[in-house]
Amino acid sequence: MSDSKSFWNPYAQLEPSQRRWLGVGAVLAVLIVWSVLAGSGLVGANKLPAPWQVAKALTYLIWDGERQTSLLLTATLWSVGRVLAAGGLVLMIGIPVGVLMGASPRVNALLSPLIDPFRSAPVVALLPIMVMWFGIGEWMKILFLFVGAVVYLIPMVRDAVRAVPQAYWISARDLGATPWEAVRHSVLPLSMPRIADAVIVSVSVMWTYITVAEYVNAQEGLGQLIQNARRFSAMDQVFAGIIVIIALALATYQGMQFAKRRLYPWETQL
Repeated sequence: MSDSKSFWNPYAQLEPSQRRWLGVGAVLAVLIVWSVLAGSGLVGANKLPAPWQVAKALTYLIWDGERQTSLLLTATLWSVGRVLAAGGLVLMIGIPVGVLMGASPRVNALLSPLIDPFRSAPVVALLPIMVMWFGIGEWMKILFLFVGAVVYLIPMVRDAVRAVPQAYWISARDLGATPWEAVRHSVLPLSMPRIADAVIVSVSVMWTYITVAEYVNAQEGLGQLIQNARRFSAMDQVFAGIIVIIALALATYQGMQFAKRRLYPWETQL
């Protein structure tokens, strides 16, 4: 009876072992269904390679004995480099603009019509325009990742600042702070945990766009590796590349969540 009550209780705490086994069970269930579908021949290997075929392809990509090189390591370093470069731009531009919009209704009214529509629009539709304007080189790929992430980051940072109760701003003003000092020393520190959430979402968005960015004339990168494998109908390598991107995105997400818990324990332990 108590289990049925806690099942639909969003505040119920699971034991770490229970949470771990539920996650492992879900992954195993997917692998079993995948293996059955691929092994039974219901779906052709050219569409759904078996897990063991993907594992074999992953081993080949990790180390190509014939070429004496790691195709996967080279591709990963290029993709990570592009995400880091675009991420740096996103943080340098997105956070200050979002804070200004959140702190000033006038700045928000000025910039919102230019930024908010892209929050719901497919940024991929802008790719042909970027190719025409910026060519097919490295700058276009980084810019595409930047645009894809910053249109989410700016509104989320603005909303984080505006979500802080006004009482904190008024209290700072009562203590003699100027309006901007009240924002900088009272409102902004309180909004930092939600701004950290916005950064985490933005970096995750960049990982979802990396394959699109690297489809256009990339010489190296995970997207280019997947594109080449698809061209030669090597679906096992396509799946291997996708799994690596998912693993990198998950590792990045967990790393940033860990950093957030360390930086803002007072918020994450509530």
